[in-house]
Amino acid sequence: MKSFLQIVKRSYAQIATRPLFWFALVVCPVLYIFFLTNEMESGLPLNAPAGIVDKDHSQLSRQVTRTLNGMQLVELTQEANSFTEALEDVKRGRTFGFFMIPENYQADLLAGRAPEITFYTNMTYFVPGTLLYKNFKTTAVYTKAGTIMSIAQNATGATQQELTPLLNPINVITRPIGNPWLNYTYYLCSGFVPGVLELMILLLTAYTICEEIKRGTSVEWMRMAGGSVIKAVTGKLLPQTIMWWVIVLAALSWMVGWNHFPMNGSLGWLIVSALLFVLACQGFALFICCILPNLRLAVSLCALTGILAFSLAAFSFPVPSMYGAVGIFSWILPVRYYYLIYALTALDGLPLYFSRFYFAAYFAFILAPFTMLWKLRKHLLKPVYLP
Repeated sequence: MKSFLQIVKRSYAQIATRPLFWFALVVCPVLYIFFLTNEMESGLPLNAPAGIVDKDHSQLSRQVTRTLNGMQLVELTQEANSFTEALEDVKRGRTFGFFMIPENYQADLLAGRAPEITFYTNMTYFVPGTLLYKNFKTTAVYTKAGTIMSIAQNATGATQQELTPLLNPINVITRPIGNPWLNYTYYLCSGFVPGVLELMILLLTAYTICEEIKRGTSVEWMRMAGGSVIKAVTGKLLPQTIMWWVIVLAALSWMVGWNHFPMNGSLGWLIVSALLFVLACQGFALFICCILPNLRLAVSLCALTGILAFSLAAFSFPVPSMYGAVGIFSWILPVRYYYLIYALTALDGLPLYFSRFYFAAYFAFILAPFTMLWKLRKHLLKPVYLP
C-alpha cells in the first residue's frame, strides 16, 4: 500500500510541475466547454448575412425582399446589381448566399408564364448555408402560392378559405423528437464536448505511459510498484482519473444545471455513464500503449482515433448509412456509447434497460488492456525507445 501511495504522489508531482498536464487536463477542456456553450447561447444561428439581386424592381419583388429580410434567420446585408457581383460577395465571405429575382418577374407571374426564382447558398459553411437554403425556399414557395391565390380570387371571386385547400391540400405538421426546440446547443454540446474530452484523455494517457519508456524512467517506476504492472499503471493514472472525473461532472453540471439542457431520464445513470466514460477512454489508450509501446506511434494513433470520432461516432450522420467498412469503426469509440446513452437517457427519457449493452461496452474497454499488460510490462522493465 505504501508503494502504491508513493506512485500516486509521484504522479501528482509530475502533474503539478508540468504545464503540459495543466493545459491538457484543465485549460483546454474548460475553455472549449465555455466557448461552445456561449457561442451557441441563442440556440440557433440568427441573422445570417445574405445578398439580394432584384432585377425586376416591381411592387411584388420589393414585397419578396421585405418578406425575406423579415425572417429571423436571414439578414440582407448586400444588394447586388448582377449575379457576378453577388457571387463575388459570397467568395469574399461577405454573405453566405443570395436570392435572385429575375427581370419581368411580376409581369410574367401575373401572365402565368412561370418565372424562375434562383437562390445560391455557400454550403462550405454548412449550418448558415442550410438555414439560408431553408428560408430562401420557403420564401419562394409562399410567394408563388400567394400570387396564385390573388390571381384566382380576382378571376373566380372565391374566398381565401375556399382556395387554401386547393393550393395546400395536405397540411404537414412537423414534430421534432428529442429536441423539439431545434436548439443547436443541445445537439453540438452533447456530442462535441465528450468528443474533445475523449481526445484529450486518449492523448494524455498515451503520453503519460509511453513517456516513461522514452525517458528510461519506467525502471524506477516499476521498482516502486514492486514489479507489478497493474499497481504501477493504476497508481500512475489514478490522479488523472480523479481530475477527469471532476472535469466531466463539472461539464455535465454546467450543461444540465446551468444551461438547462433537457433531462427527461435519470441524471444518476448519466453521471455513472460519464464516470465510466473516463475509465473507458483510459482503458482504450492503455490498450494502444500495450500494442504499440512507443511514444510517437501511440500518441499518433490516439490522435487519429480521437479526431475521427467526430465523424465516425454518428453525431450528425447515422452509422447504418455509412459504408460498412467505415461504419464498423464507430463501435470501437468510447464516445459513441456515451452519446447513445445520453440520447436514450436525457433526450428520450428511457430507463437503464435500453442502455444496458452500451454500459457493458464501457467495461469491455476498461478490461481490454488487462489482456496485454504482460507485453507492456516487458517494455517498462527494459525500455528501448525507437524514435
